[in-house]
Amino acid sequence: MSERSLTIHIWNEGVHEARNEPASMAQMYPQGMHATIAEGLQQHLPDATITTSTLADPEHGLSEERLRQTDVLLWWGHIAHDQVEDEVVDRVHRHVLAGMGLIVLHSGHFSKIFTQLMGTTCSLKWRNEGEQELVWTVDPTHPIAEGVPHPLIIPQQEMYGEFFDIPAPDCLIFISSFSGGEVFRSGVTYSRGRGKIFYFSPGDQEYPVYHQEEIRRVLANGVRWAAPAETTREIPAVENSSRGWFSTTETST
Repeated sequence: MSERSLTIHIWNEGVHEARNEPASMAQMYPQGMHATIAEGLQQHLPDATITTSTLADPEHGLSEERLRQTDVLLWWGHIAHDQVEDEVVDRVHRHVLAGMGLIVLHSGHFSKIFTQLMGTTCSLKWRNEGEQELVWTVDPTHPIAEGVPHPLIIPQQEMYGEFFDIPAPDCLIFISSFSGGEVFRSGVTYSRGRGKIFYFSPGDQEYPVYHQEEIRRVLANGVRWAAPAETTREIPAVENSSRGWFSTTETST
């Protein structure tokens, strides 16, 4: 299909920025990681409409109206997964099933929305010693891998290692390796209902990963891939107090 103007929403927990943890956070991400991610996406998708929100916003910035208008949602979380309201998680879940794309970043593997969609613990091994990460492309034919160097070199990053407790992915695009010999399925895709999901692990808050051009290309490719082909989608499981559950048709503008 021909590329159309997309509506993208970036959700970032925002807790590390508020606490300035680590101390270099203000220098690396002076307006928050979400702003830096948005900058990179706008660079590659100049016609896209990009908005952002954080945990502290009303309804976490993920109202029904916002999600109706969103083609692709990016999600970064780490230390406040339990503070995300279940009602909001269920709302996001419904929109993914209806066709909204979802890109889950780094520690978002433990987010309520990702574990709910996966149905597993999504646990993994980790070590944070600022090691070099090599991201190897194992499916060069996938659209998300287009223009990505092999390997993609990240100078410093938190180590994520197997076993990663996720279902077998629809596509395995990237595998990462680390100096300790660990490997990790760092780029995987799924479909749930009509929605496409891309999990991409690089992006720890202690390192300027989202400033890296190659990472920005991966995320832009992921957005293009995850975007729904149609703007009209069925939103399932909207609660009605008198008649239980029913579906509504909403149009993304």
